Amino acid sequence: MAVIETAADLRRIYGGADAVGEASTAKVAHHVTPHYRRFIEASPFLALATSGPEGLDCSPRGDLPGFVRVADSETLLLPDRRGNNRIDSLLNVVRDPRVGLMFLIPGIGNALRVNGHAVIEDDPALLGSFAVQGKAPRSVMVVTVREVYFQCARALIRSGLWRADSHVDPRSLPTPGQILAEMSQGRVGGDTYDRSWGERARDTMW
Repeated sequence: MAVIETAADLRRIYGGADAVGEASTAKVAHHVTPHYRRFIEASPFLALATSGPEGLDCSPRGDLPGFVRVADSETLLLPDRRGNNRIDSLLNVVRDPRVGLMFLIPGIGNALRVNGHAVIEDDPALLGSFAVQGKAPRSVMVVTVREVYFQCARALIRSGLWRADSHVDPRSLPTPGQILAEMSQGRVGGDTYDRSWGERARDTMW
């Protein structure tokens, strides 16, 4: 197996710039167009990619559809809901503002991708505007859009992600409690962790 080390080597395999169809470039905008806004406002889930001194991170973000607010055609607002307090993504952003977001919409084959730069804000009025059930996020990521475009449906079609017959039986995989118990040598996790997860999630969702 030969290791491909240069852009020229890749171009020999995939073709030059003329191998890229017009549809692959015409879809790229440098602001949120009205069509792309509809995708963002319909999405309940995104993957957030960041980079920092320790390396790369890709983190799921999910909330009610439209949880990412389009402040204007060049600005997105992403509230940070309750989580594990590792704040890996936020730590990355304050040191390297580059971010990538990939929005998914259940049942829709096309994904929406946004590349830009972000800052973290904690203005009380801004936080309060994102409150759900009286609970505000502790910070909001303000993303300045550099690129936005849709990704064609091939990956989701191949994966069968939205097909019911593709769903995996959760009993075929280890549970979070089992993983934690093994990794911590029994200090945390186990059956008690799994049994109490539903109640913990309900109490700490927002």
